Amino acid sequence: MPNGTSTGLLRGRYRLLELIGQGGMGAVYKATDEFLGRNVAIKIFLANATAPADVRRQEDEVNILASLSHHSLVTLLDAAVDRSDPIRPRIYLVMELVEGADLQRRLDHGPLPVRQIAQLAYDLAEGLEYIHSRGVVHRDIKPANVLLVDYNGDNSRTRAKLTDFGIALLAESERFTAEGSATGSAHYMSPEQAKGDPVGPASDVYALGLVLLECFTGVVAFPGAAVPSALARLMNDPEIPATVPAAWAGLIGAMTARDPRDRPLVHDLVLALRQLIIGASGRHRAGAPVQLAATRPIVRPGAPESSDEEGRMTAVRRYDLLDTPPDGAFDRITALAARIFQVPIALVSVVDYDRIWFKSRHGLTVEQIDRDAGLCASAILQAAPWVVTDARSDARALANPLVAGEMGLQFYAGVPLTSRDGHNLGALCLIDVVPREFSPAEQATLVDLAAMVMSELELRLDSRQALLDGHSLLG
Repeated sequence: MPNGTSTGLLRGRYRLLELIGQGGMGAVYKATDEFLGRNVAIKIFLANATAPADVRRQEDEVNILASLSHHSLVTLLDAAVDRSDPIRPRIYLVMELVEGADLQRRLDHGPLPVRQIAQLAYDLAEGLEYIHSRGVVHRDIKPANVLLVDYNGDNSRTRAKLTDFGIALLAESERFTAEGSATGSAHYMSPEQAKGDPVGPASDVYALGLVLLECFTGVVAFPGAAVPSALARLMNDPEIPATVPAAWAGLIGAMTARDPRDRPLVHDLVLALRQLIIGASGRHRAGAPVQLAATRPIVRPGAPESSDEEGRMTAVRRYDLLDTPPDGAFDRITALAARIFQVPIALVSVVDYDRIWFKSRHGLTVEQIDRDAGLCASAILQAAPWVVTDARSDARALANPLVAGEMGLQFYAGVPLTSRDGHNLGALCLIDVVPREFSPAEQATLVDLAAMVMSELELRLDSRQALLDGHSLLG
């Protein structure tokens, strides 16, 4: 274990306790922050601090980590250069100490349960969505770089945190590796990464797909030495055994497509994984008919919701929509929509805490479905029309029980019903059991019909308010 100063402290503050990990670019120690009295993780770079390429690599990791803050990423607490040895200055990073094993150690004991795979996959996809939105590509997604933490101490919800941005690059920045060279871990590189071509967010999606496949099988998809492993993925897709559930097999197959353009965008991946979490919870059995929601359960911890769900529900209650009688005005709009677009089902939906309630339903007999089963719950997270032209091949809908079950939903188009104060109450949506295209002109027409729904709702709200104001004046 290296010493920092004659006092045994790194830069007079951090006391190194034990080595917890080592790679080609640095060693990670458990340490104590003597100033704040807490344990931390410290990565000390092993590279030659006088080599320009090494210095730049080290500075890049510091700058990248310092700009990121997300619950699915290990948090950077401090970064500096220790110059206690003038001949060998050392750059180091101080990070939160994540108590728990990394995913690689967990996989040494065999495959993971489906529910746990869904949870950690969702965490990691959210983390990737965050860093990609900031122009950062991780470039080294692998089980050893996924830290697992059990906050509850009962294995009810294991969270995943992505670490080690040692070779991460800004998506638009100039590459500092040698031209034609490949960076990353050989077993998880994307095909373009293995060839030394420029990489983007799709490369992280590919690597995550291989990690998820390994979570199911317990074995590396492309084993062997670095060069044969890299060559194998240039010629072949990973083998997905029949033991992998169908919805997962379809999603992992899309994530590991050899052409980056064929892989799902990480935003769509997050939505698809939300549905897979729902499926893994056991609340919906594949092939089972849709059940009506009878009670309001507690919202599950960790389930993604609107950023202001309480504000949205306040708006829903303000418009007095839930459990109200059938209404001719809205029924005419859904009937018109069904005729215009020649679809069997058109709905005006309202998204409640735990259910999707249909204010108007053309071509459907049920009044409501469980919220997690409906694509309207995804549509209200959007600011524009949300269209799934072929649910059988769309990563956002592969795991939805209405797609995989007996209904066989294949097409969905929904426009959020947005209140004047910006809350999405529900959606005007179209459903079909066959795939179909949906042109920009058709989307514009559906937007206009949704505006008619909202105009009627706003008119009724204003009328009720005027009536209340009149009663107040009379009182």
